[in-house]
Formats: sequence, structure tokens, C-alpha cells
Amino acid sequence: MSTVGKAISLLEQFTLGEPEIGLSELARKTGLDKATARRLLMALADHRLIEQEPASRRYRLGAGLSRLARFRDAHFPFVRVAASVVRELALETGETVHLSEFSAGALLTVHVELSAKANRVNVDVGQVLPLHGTASGIAFLAASPREAAEAYVDKPLPTFTPHTVTQPDRLMKAIRLAAKRGYSSSSQGYEEGVHSIAAAILGSDGRPLGALAVASPVSRADDSMAASQGEAVIKAARLISARLAGEA
Repeated sequence: MSTVGKAISLLEQFTLGEPEIGLSELARKTGLDKATARRLLMALADHRLIEQEPASRRYRLGAGLSRLARFRDAHFPFVRVAASVVRELALETGETVHLSEFSAGALLTVHVELSAKANRVNVDVGQVLPLHGTASGIAFLAASPREAAEAYVDKPLPTFTPHTVTQPDRLMKAIRLAAKRGYSSSSQGYEEGVHSIAAAILGSDGRPLGALAVASPVSRADDSMAASQGEAVIKAARLISARLAGEA
């Protein structure tokens, strides 16, 4: 792994559930020796990408990342444009709704509105969603050029649950169905007990940028609910696409 890759691997260890991590734990998580991890952390700190909490001496993400994020948001305001629509869809469906953006061959969760119900699906910002195991991913592939979807399907695909679809013919069938009706449906493909409905968000060139999904406990899922959520998520995804293109 390159030096840049090692530094990035350190940044990727921080999550909402673990915002501060000590040196020894970072070294263990990344497989780096402590001396290398410390050197890389010092370099990241020089650029304000990492900072050290004075009392605990644990590390956390630095303000420099927020600065870079603001620059990106000014150029591509994906979350800012979509947030109100995501919130409205969560209120309409009563379920958890999450927004994802395509990055490096997968979908990255960038915004979440959790259901107010006690029995709900929890999704974390920053969670990476594989394309073949999630409704979001199937919707994204359905909106992608056919050759791109076929190239993805032909790769070896990991299994996440007993319900994950990894067979190329079954996966292409799901992609074609999603393309036909405008939304995808996935039951327990990535996480057991979770049923999701999703639609792709398109750029002005018609290519998918990401996806919008409604996630429900599988115990509440039935055909009627799926159809209703499908109509709602299509409408919401189209609204986000139009706003990103400056048409709404």
C-alpha cells in the first residue's frame, strides 16, 4: 500500500460510533506499526485533517476536512439540495430514508433521516453500500448504461446474507425489473431483517449520481407497502434530480 493509501486508511477508521481513537488502536485497525501510524498522523495533523484531543491524547478528524467538504458542497451541493426531500419522504413513509452518492465503485451514504418508530432500520452516514446487495445499488445499476451494469454483474460478488443475490442471471433480472418500474426492491440482501425500496438520482446528462432509499423492518414489508413506497421514492428522486439540474 502506498503512503497516501496508508494515510487514508487511518482517516477511514473514524465513524459516528467511534469519533476518537487512540494511536495503538489505529495501528491495530490498519495493520500499521505504531511508528508509521504516528508519523502519518503527524503529517495529517500538519494539514488539519487530523487533530489530537489534548486531555485524552486520542485522535479525531480535523477541521481541514470540513473546509474541503465546504468547497465540494459549493461546487456540487448534493446533500444540501436533497436534505429537505429526504426529510419529507421519511415523514411521508414513516420509515428511515437514506441518500447515497456513487464513489469508487460503491454507494456512500451521505445523509440519513431515521424513522421515529421504536422498531426501525438504523443506517449510518458514511456507510458503504455494495451495488448488488442493496436496493440503492440495484436502482443505480438499473439507471446505468447497460454495459456498465453487465461489467459489474460479471465480477465475483461477495455474499452478505443468505439472501444476497450473486448469480449474474438473477441479478440482471432484478436490474431489468428495476429499470422497467423505476424503482428497485431488496429484501435482506445486505442486512437480515431489512427491506428496502430505492430509486436512482440522475445528473443532467441522465447518468446516475446516487440513490434514494426507504428502509423498513422486513416484518412491516408487504406488496402494498412496497408499491406505495416505490411511487413515493420515484417522485422524491425525480425532484432531487430536477433541483440538482436547476429545473425545480
